[in-house]
Amino acid sequence: MRIQLISLGCSKNLVDSEKLLFQLKQGGHEVCYEMEEGKFPDIVVINTCGFIGDAKEESIDTILQAVQAKQRGDVREVHVFGCLSERYKDELRDEIPEVDSYFGARSLQEVIEGLNLTYFPEHLNKRIISTPSHTAYLKISEGCNWGCAFCAIPLIRGKYISTPIEALVEEAKNLADQGVKELLVVAQDATYYGLDLYAKRSIAPLLHALSEIDSIEWIRLHYAYPCHFPQDLIEEIRTNPKICHYLDIPFQHISNKVLKKMHRGNTKEDAIALIDKLRAEIPDIALRTTMLVGHPGEDETAFEDLLDFIKTAKFERLGVFPYSHEEGTFGGIHYKDEITYETKQDRVNRIMDIQQKISQQLNQNKIGKQFRVLIDQLEGNYWVARTQYDSPGVDNEVLISIDESHTHVAIGEFYNVEIIDATEFDLFGKFC
Repeated sequence: MRIQLISLGCSKNLVDSEKLLFQLKQGGHEVCYEMEEGKFPDIVVINTCGFIGDAKEESIDTILQAVQAKQRGDVREVHVFGCLSERYKDELRDEIPEVDSYFGARSLQEVIEGLNLTYFPEHLNKRIISTPSHTAYLKISEGCNWGCAFCAIPLIRGKYISTPIEALVEEAKNLADQGVKELLVVAQDATYYGLDLYAKRSIAPLLHALSEIDSIEWIRLHYAYPCHFPQDLIEEIRTNPKICHYLDIPFQHISNKVLKKMHRGNTKEDAIALIDKLRAEIPDIALRTTMLVGHPGEDETAFEDLLDFIKTAKFERLGVFPYSHEEGTFGGIHYKDEITYETKQDRVNRIMDIQQKISQQLNQNKIGKQFRVLIDQLEGNYWVARTQYDSPGVDNEVLISIDESHTHVAIGEFYNVEIIDATEFDLFGKFC
Protein backbone atom coordinates (compact mmCIF):
# COMPACT_ATOMS: atom_id res chain seq x y z
CA MET A 1 0.00 0.00 0.00
CA ARG A 2 0.94 3.66 -0.34
CA ILE A 3 0.90 5.30 3.09
CA GLN A 4 1.33 8.99 3.94
CA LEU A 5 2.86 9.52 7.39
CA ILE A 6 2.41 13.01 8.84
CA SER A 7 4.51 13.77 11.93
CA LEU A 8 3.64 16.82 14.04
CA GLY A 9 5.12 18.27 17.21
CA CYS A 10 8.47 17.76 18.89
CA SER A 11 11.59 15.75 18.13
CA LYS A 12 10.42 12.99 20.48
CA ASN A 13 7.34 12.56 18.31
CA LEU A 14 9.57 12.47 15.25
CA VAL A 15 11.49 9.50 16.67
CA ASP A 16 8.20 7.61 17.10
CA SER A 17 7.31 8.40 13.49
CA GLU A 18 10.70 7.22 12.25
CA LYS A 19 10.27 3.89 14.05
CA LEU A 20 6.83 3.50 12.50
CA LEU A 21 8.31 4.38 9.11
CA PHE A 22 10.83 1.52 9.40
CA GLN A 23 8.11 -0.94 10.38
CA LEU A 24 5.94 0.08 7.43
CA LYS A 25 8.76 -0.15 4.92
CA GLN A 26 9.84 -3.47 6.40
CA GLY A 27 6.37 -4.69 5.50
CA GLY A 28 6.94 -3.68 1.88
CA HIS A 29 4.74 -0.57 1.87
CA GLU A 30 5.52 2.69 0.07
CA VAL A 31 5.62 5.55 2.58
CA CYS A 32 5.70 9.28 1.86
CA TYR A 33 5.83 12.31 4.18
CA GLU A 34 4.10 14.74 1.82
CA MET A 35 1.26 14.38 -0.65
CA GLU A 36 2.44 14.32 -4.26
CA GLU A 37 0.26 16.09 -6.80
CA GLY A 38 -2.02 13.64 -8.51
CA LYS A 39 -0.65 10.70 -6.51
CA PHE A 40 -2.82 9.96 -3.49
CA PRO A 41 -2.03 7.50 -0.67
CA ASP A 42 -4.25 4.62 0.28
CA ILE A 43 -3.87 5.46 3.96
CA VAL A 44 -3.00 8.64 5.89
CA VAL A 45 -1.46 8.17 9.36
CA ILE A 46 -1.08 11.28 11.55
CA ASN A 47 1.20 11.49 14.59
CA THR A 48 -0.35 14.34 16.58
CA CYS A 49 0.89 16.82 19.18
CA GLY A 50 -1.26 17.91 22.13
CA PHE A 51 1.16 19.92 24.23
CA ILE A 52 -0.10 23.52 23.90
CA GLY A 53 -3.01 25.28 22.21
CA ASP A 54 -1.30 26.07 18.90
CA ALA A 55 -0.04 22.49 18.57
CA LYS A 56 -3.50 21.10 19.26
CA GLU A 57 -4.99 23.39 16.64
CA GLU A 58 -2.42 22.30 14.04
CA SER A 59 -3.13 18.64 14.80
CA ILE A 60 -6.90 19.07 14.50
CA ASP A 61 -6.56 21.07 11.26
CA THR A 62 -4.37 18.31 9.82
CA ILE A 63 -6.88 15.62 10.79
CA LEU A 64 -9.71 17.61 9.20
CA GLN A 65 -7.75 18.04 5.96
CA ALA A 66 -7.13 14.28 5.79
CA VAL A 67 -10.81 13.59 6.47
CA GLN A 68 -11.79 15.95 3.64
CA ALA A 69 -9.44 14.04 1.32
CA LYS A 70 -11.16 10.82 2.41
CA GLN A 71 -14.59 12.30 1.76
CA ARG A 72 -13.48 13.31 -1.75
CA GLY A 73 -12.36 9.76 -2.36
CA ASP A 74 -8.68 10.69 -2.62
CA VAL A 75 -7.68 8.42 0.29
CA ARG A 76 -9.27 5.28 1.66
CA GLU A 77 -8.46 5.44 5.38
CA VAL A 78 -7.32 7.99 8.00
CA HIS A 79 -5.69 6.88 11.27
CA VAL A 80 -4.53 9.10 14.15
CA PHE A 81 -2.10 8.46 17.00
CA GLY A 82 0.20 10.44 19.30
CA CYS A 83 -0.21 12.92 22.13
CA LEU A 84 -3.48 14.58 21.10
CA SER A 85 -5.31 11.28 20.66
CA GLU A 86 -3.74 9.91 23.84
CA ARG A 87 -5.35 12.71 25.81
CA TYR A 88 -8.56 13.39 23.87
CA LYS A 89 -9.36 10.08 22.19
CA ASP A 90 -13.01 9.96 23.26
CA GLU A 91 -13.65 13.61 22.40
CA LEU A 92 -12.01 13.19 18.99
CA ARG A 93 -14.10 10.10 18.24
CA ASP A 94 -17.24 12.11 19.00
CA GLU A 95 -16.19 15.23 17.08
CA ILE A 96 -14.44 13.64 14.07
CA PRO A 97 -15.97 10.16 13.68
CA GLU A 98 -14.80 9.98 10.03
CA VAL A 99 -11.34 8.94 11.26
CA ASP A 100 -11.03 5.16 10.98
CA SER A 101 -9.16 4.69 14.25
CA TYR A 102 -7.51 6.59 17.08
CA PHE A 103 -4.49 5.29 19.01
CA GLY A 104 -2.48 6.60 21.96
CA ALA A 105 1.05 7.92 22.26
CA ARG A 106 2.89 4.74 23.22
CA SER A 107 1.22 2.34 20.83
CA LEU A 108 3.53 1.60 17.91
CA GLN A 109 2.52 -2.07 17.85
CA GLU A 110 -1.13 -1.17 18.34
CA VAL A 111 -1.02 1.28 15.42
CA ILE A 112 0.57 -1.25 13.05
CA GLU A 113 -1.72 -4.08 14.01
CA GLY A 114 -4.71 -1.72 13.96
CA LEU A 115 -3.91 -1.07 10.30
CA ASN A 116 -3.95 -4.84 9.78
CA LEU A 117 -0.25 -4.76 8.96
CA THR A 118 2.66 -6.87 10.20
CA TYR A 119 4.58 -5.79 13.31
CA PHE A 120 8.27 -6.74 13.47
CA PRO A 121 9.29 -6.81 17.17
CA GLU A 122 12.86 -7.81 16.29
CA HIS A 123 13.27 -4.37 14.66
CA LEU A 124 11.93 -2.34 17.57
CA ASN A 125 15.07 -0.15 17.81
CA LYS A 126 15.42 0.49 14.09
CA ARG A 127 14.39 3.68 12.33
CA ILE A 128 14.50 5.36 8.96
CA ILE A 129 15.56 8.89 9.78
CA SER A 130 13.79 11.86 8.24
CA THR A 131 16.41 14.41 9.31
CA PRO A 132 19.54 15.07 7.22
CA SER A 133 21.41 11.77 7.05
CA HIS A 134 24.31 12.94 9.23
CA THR A 135 22.23 13.95 12.27
CA ALA A 136 19.49 12.17 14.23
CA TYR A 137 17.53 12.39 17.48
CA LEU A 138 17.88 9.70 20.12
CA LYS A 139 14.96 9.59 22.55
CA ILE A 140 16.19 8.11 25.82
CA SER A 141 13.00 8.02 27.88
CA GLU A 142 9.26 8.52 28.01
CA GLY A 143 7.20 10.68 30.34
CA CYS A 144 8.08 12.87 33.30
CA ASN A 145 7.77 12.69 37.09
CA TRP A 146 8.03 16.38 37.99
CA GLY A 147 4.43 17.52 37.70
CA CYS A 148 5.07 21.19 36.94
CA ALA A 149 1.86 23.18 37.42
CA PHE A 150 1.72 24.33 33.80
CA CYS A 151 2.72 21.13 31.99
CA ALA A 152 0.50 18.39 30.56
CA ILE A 153 3.29 15.96 29.62
CA PRO A 154 2.78 13.60 32.61
CA LEU A 155 -0.93 13.48 31.74
CA ILE A 156 -0.11 12.55 28.15
CA ARG A 157 3.05 10.47 28.38
CA GLY A 158 2.80 9.16 31.93
CA LYS A 159 5.54 8.61 34.48
CA TYR A 160 9.22 8.62 33.60
CA ILE A 161 10.42 5.43 31.93
CA SER A 162 14.08 5.17 30.92
CA THR A 163 15.17 3.06 27.96
CA PRO A 164 18.06 0.76 29.00
CA ILE A 165 21.56 1.85 28.00
CA GLU A 166 22.10 -1.32 25.97
CA ALA A 167 19.01 -0.70 23.84
CA LEU A 168 19.99 2.93 23.24
CA VAL A 169 23.52 1.95 22.22
CA GLU A 170 22.06 -0.59 19.78
CA GLU A 171 19.74 2.05 18.33
CA ALA A 172 22.61 4.54 18.05
CA LYS A 173 24.76 1.96 16.26
CA ASN A 174 21.93 1.41 13.77
CA LEU A 175 21.83 5.17 13.20
CA ALA A 176 25.61 5.30 12.79
CA ASP A 177 25.33 2.56 10.16
CA GLN A 178 23.01 4.90 8.24
CA GLY A 179 25.68 7.62 8.25
CA VAL A 180 24.69 9.57 11.36
CA LYS A 181 27.58 11.51 12.90
CA GLU A 182 25.67 13.74 15.33
CA LEU A 183 23.32 12.38 18.01
CA LEU A 184 20.77 14.77 19.51
CA VAL A 185 19.92 13.12 22.83
CA VAL A 186 16.40 14.12 23.88
CA ALA A 187 14.11 13.52 26.84
CA GLN A 188 11.55 15.51 28.76
CA ASP A 189 14.17 15.49 31.53
CA ALA A 190 17.52 14.07 30.48
CA THR A 191 19.17 14.54 33.89
CA TYR A 192 16.58 12.24 35.51
CA TYR A 193 17.61 9.41 33.18
CA GLY A 194 18.26 6.04 34.82
CA LEU A 195 16.75 6.63 38.25
CA ASP A 196 13.96 4.15 37.55
CA LEU A 197 16.30 1.49 36.11
CA TYR A 198 19.56 1.88 37.99
CA ALA A 199 18.50 3.70 41.20
CA LYS A 200 20.80 6.61 40.29
CA ARG A 201 21.02 9.31 37.67
CA SER A 202 22.85 7.69 34.78
CA ILE A 203 22.93 10.23 31.98
CA ALA A 204 26.74 10.51 32.18
CA PRO A 205 27.33 6.73 31.80
CA LEU A 206 24.86 6.71 28.89
CA LEU A 207 26.66 9.54 27.08
CA HIS A 208 29.99 7.81 27.66
CA ALA A 209 28.66 4.55 26.19
CA LEU A 210 27.29 6.39 23.15
CA SER A 211 30.62 8.17 22.63
CA GLU A 212 32.36 4.82 22.19
CA ILE A 213 30.59 4.33 18.83
CA ASP A 214 33.43 5.16 16.45
CA SER A 215 31.60 7.05 13.72
CA ILE A 216 29.57 9.22 16.12
CA GLU A 217 31.50 12.50 16.42
CA TRP A 218 29.10 14.89 18.17
CA ILE A 219 26.64 14.14 20.99
CA ARG A 220 24.33 16.96 22.04
CA LEU A 221 22.06 16.93 25.11
CA HIS A 222 18.61 18.51 25.21
CA TYR A 223 16.24 19.31 28.06
CA ALA A 224 18.40 18.92 31.13
CA TYR A 225 16.15 19.72 34.10
CA PRO A 226 18.01 22.01 36.53
CA CYS A 227 17.05 20.26 39.79
CA HIS A 228 19.58 17.82 41.30
CA PHE A 229 21.91 18.34 38.37
CA PRO A 230 24.45 15.45 38.39
CA GLN A 231 28.09 16.43 38.88
CA ASP A 232 29.32 13.48 36.81
CA LEU A 233 27.44 14.91 33.82
CA ILE A 234 29.48 18.11 34.09
CA GLU A 235 32.64 16.01 34.22
CA GLU A 236 31.59 13.97 31.19
CA ILE A 237 30.88 17.06 29.12
CA ARG A 238 34.15 18.66 30.21
CA THR A 239 36.40 15.67 29.54
CA ASN A 240 34.76 13.76 26.68
CA PRO A 241 35.73 15.32 23.31
CA LYS A 242 32.60 13.93 21.60
CA ILE A 243 30.14 15.64 23.93
CA CYS A 244 29.25 19.09 22.59
CA HIS A 245 29.79 21.95 25.00
CA TYR A 246 26.10 22.73 24.77
CA LEU A 247 23.26 22.30 27.23
CA ASP A 248 19.56 23.00 26.87
CA ILE A 249 18.32 23.75 30.41
CA PRO A 250 14.71 25.03 30.61
CA PHE A 251 14.82 27.30 33.67
CA GLN A 252 11.31 28.69 32.86
CA HIS A 253 11.57 31.55 35.38
CA ILE A 254 13.78 33.02 38.09
CA SER A 255 11.36 34.62 40.57
CA ASN A 256 11.11 32.39 43.63
CA LYS A 257 7.44 33.26 43.97
CA VAL A 258 6.69 32.19 40.42
CA LEU A 259 8.93 29.11 40.59
CA LYS A 260 7.03 27.98 43.68
CA LYS A 261 3.68 28.41 41.92
CA MET A 262 5.09 26.52 38.92
CA HIS A 263 6.10 23.59 41.21
CA ARG A 264 9.57 23.65 39.68
CA GLY A 265 11.37 22.38 42.77
CA ASN A 266 14.27 24.83 42.54
CA THR A 267 15.02 28.43 43.45
CA LYS A 268 16.64 31.50 41.96
CA GLU A 269 19.71 30.81 44.06
CA ASP A 270 19.89 27.21 42.75
CA ALA A 271 19.72 28.41 39.14
CA ILE A 272 22.44 31.01 39.55
CA ALA A 273 24.70 28.54 41.35
CA LEU A 274 24.25 25.95 38.57
CA ILE A 275 25.01 28.46 35.81
CA ASP A 276 28.10 29.69 37.67
CA LYS A 277 29.30 26.12 38.19
CA LEU A 278 28.80 25.12 34.55
CA ARG A 279 30.63 28.17 33.24
CA ALA A 280 33.44 27.80 35.74
CA GLU A 281 34.07 24.14 34.88
CA ILE A 282 33.29 24.36 31.13
CA PRO A 283 34.23 27.97 30.22
CA ASP A 284 33.13 27.76 26.56
CA ILE A 285 29.78 26.08 27.22
CA ALA A 286 26.76 27.39 25.29
CA LEU A 287 23.64 27.44 27.46
CA ARG A 288 20.20 27.39 25.89
CA THR A 289 17.11 27.97 28.02
CA THR A 290 13.36 28.47 27.77
CA MET A 291 11.31 31.02 29.69
CA LEU A 292 7.57 30.99 30.36
CA VAL A 293 5.97 34.39 30.92
CA GLY A 294 2.53 35.34 32.15
CA HIS A 295 2.23 32.41 34.54
CA PRO A 296 -0.28 33.00 37.34
CA GLY A 297 1.50 34.93 40.08
CA GLU A 298 3.90 36.73 37.75
CA ASP A 299 3.39 40.38 38.70
CA GLU A 300 5.49 43.20 37.30
CA THR A 301 8.09 42.81 40.06
CA ALA A 302 8.56 39.12 39.28
CA PHE A 303 8.83 39.89 35.58
CA GLU A 304 11.43 42.62 36.18
CA ASP A 305 13.37 40.07 38.25
CA LEU A 306 13.31 37.78 35.21
CA LEU A 307 14.50 40.58 32.91
CA ASP A 308 17.40 41.36 35.24
CA PHE A 309 18.36 37.68 35.33
CA ILE A 310 18.38 37.40 31.54
CA LYS A 311 20.55 40.53 31.27
CA THR A 312 23.01 39.11 33.81
CA ALA A 313 23.07 35.45 32.74
CA LYS A 314 23.57 36.30 29.05
CA PHE A 315 22.36 32.96 27.70
CA GLU A 316 23.82 32.04 24.35
CA ARG A 317 20.38 30.86 23.22
CA LEU A 318 16.94 31.64 24.65
CA GLY A 319 13.33 30.97 23.72
CA VAL A 320 10.25 32.38 25.45
CA PHE A 321 6.58 31.39 25.42
CA PRO A 322 3.40 32.94 26.86
CA TYR A 323 1.54 30.91 29.48
CA SER A 324 -1.77 29.29 28.61
CA HIS A 325 -4.00 27.09 30.76
CA GLU A 326 -3.79 23.39 29.94
CA GLU A 327 -6.71 21.20 30.95
CA GLY A 328 -6.04 18.82 33.79
CA THR A 329 -2.82 20.45 34.96
CA PHE A 330 -2.49 21.79 38.49
CA GLY A 331 -2.44 25.34 37.14
CA GLY A 332 -5.41 24.73 34.90
CA ILE A 333 -7.44 23.41 37.84
CA HIS A 334 -6.31 25.64 40.71
CA TYR A 335 -5.10 28.94 39.22
CA LYS A 336 -6.85 31.79 37.47
CA ASP A 337 -5.31 32.88 34.18
CA GLU A 338 -5.73 36.59 34.92
CA ILE A 339 -2.87 38.09 32.91
CA THR A 340 -4.11 39.35 29.55
CA TYR A 341 -2.86 38.00 26.24
CA GLU A 342 -1.60 41.48 25.34
CA THR A 343 0.47 41.68 28.54
CA LYS A 344 1.93 38.22 27.96
CA GLN A 345 2.86 39.06 24.39
CA ASP A 346 4.42 42.35 25.48
CA ARG A 347 6.55 40.44 27.98
CA VAL A 348 7.62 37.98 25.29
CA ASN A 349 8.68 40.88 23.08
CA ARG A 350 10.56 42.65 25.87
CA ILE A 351 12.58 39.52 26.63
CA MET A 352 13.38 38.88 22.98
CA ASP A 353 14.50 42.50 22.52
CA ILE A 354 17.01 41.95 25.31
CA GLN A 355 18.08 38.55 24.01
CA GLN A 356 18.58 39.93 20.52
CA LYS A 357 21.12 42.43 21.84
CA ILE A 358 22.86 39.71 23.89
CA SER A 359 23.03 37.39 20.87
CA GLN A 360 24.36 40.21 18.70
CA GLN A 361 27.19 40.91 21.13
CA LEU A 362 28.08 37.26 21.68
CA ASN A 363 28.17 36.67 17.94
CA GLN A 364 30.28 39.77 17.32
CA ASN A 365 32.79 38.36 19.82
CA LYS A 366 33.25 35.33 17.54
CA ILE A 367 34.52 37.36 14.58
CA GLY A 368 38.13 36.45 13.81
CA LYS A 369 37.92 33.13 15.69
CA GLN A 370 38.06 29.64 14.18
CA PHE A 371 35.52 26.88 14.76
CA ARG A 372 34.96 23.32 13.61
CA VAL A 373 31.63 23.12 11.80
CA LEU A 374 29.36 20.45 10.40
CA ILE A 375 27.93 21.14 6.93
CA ASP A 376 24.13 20.68 6.92
CA GLN A 377 23.14 21.74 3.42
CA LEU A 378 23.81 23.89 0.37
CA GLU A 379 21.32 26.74 0.11
CA GLY A 380 21.67 29.23 -2.73
CA ASN A 381 25.22 30.54 -2.72
CA TYR A 382 25.99 29.41 0.82
CA TRP A 383 27.05 26.26 2.58
CA VAL A 384 24.93 26.14 5.74
CA ALA A 385 26.84 24.78 8.74
CA ARG A 386 26.76 24.66 12.54
CA THR A 387 29.31 24.73 15.35
CA GLN A 388 29.17 22.41 18.34
CA TYR A 389 27.38 25.26 20.13
CA ASP A 390 24.32 25.15 17.86
CA SER A 391 21.50 22.64 17.55
CA PRO A 392 19.72 22.26 14.20
CA GLY A 393 16.57 24.22 13.54
CA VAL A 394 16.69 26.40 16.65
CA ASP A 395 20.15 27.97 16.91
CA ASN A 396 22.72 29.93 14.91
CA GLU A 397 23.83 28.82 11.48
CA VAL A 398 27.22 29.49 9.94
CA LEU A 399 26.86 30.66 6.34
CA ILE A 400 29.91 30.08 4.13
CA SER A 401 29.98 31.56 0.65
CA ILE A 402 30.72 29.05 -2.12
CA ASP A 403 34.43 29.14 -2.94
CA GLU A 404 35.87 27.54 -6.06
CA SER A 405 38.92 26.44 -4.10
CA HIS A 406 36.70 24.31 -1.87
CA THR A 407 34.78 22.28 -4.43
CA HIS A 408 35.46 19.21 -2.30
CA VAL A 409 33.07 20.41 0.42
CA ALA A 410 30.49 17.74 1.25
CA ILE A 411 27.28 17.80 3.26
CA GLY A 412 27.66 15.86 6.50
CA GLU A 413 31.40 16.50 6.80
CA PHE A 414 33.39 18.60 9.27
CA TYR A 415 35.57 21.59 8.35
CA ASN A 416 37.40 24.43 10.07
CA VAL A 417 36.11 27.92 9.37
CA GLU A 418 36.99 31.45 10.45
CA ILE A 419 34.11 33.76 11.37
CA ILE A 420 34.27 36.95 9.31
CA ASP A 421 30.91 38.59 10.14
CA ALA A 422 27.89 38.15 12.38
CA THR A 423 24.26 39.16 12.86
CA GLU A 424 22.01 38.60 15.86
CA PHE A 425 21.28 34.99 15.01
CA ASP A 426 23.70 33.95 12.26
CA LEU A 427 27.43 33.81 11.62
CA PHE A 428 29.31 34.20 8.35
CA GLY A 429 32.53 32.27 7.79
CA LYS A 430 35.22 31.26 5.38
CA PHE A 431 37.08 27.97 5.13
CA CYS A 432 40.46 27.94 6.81
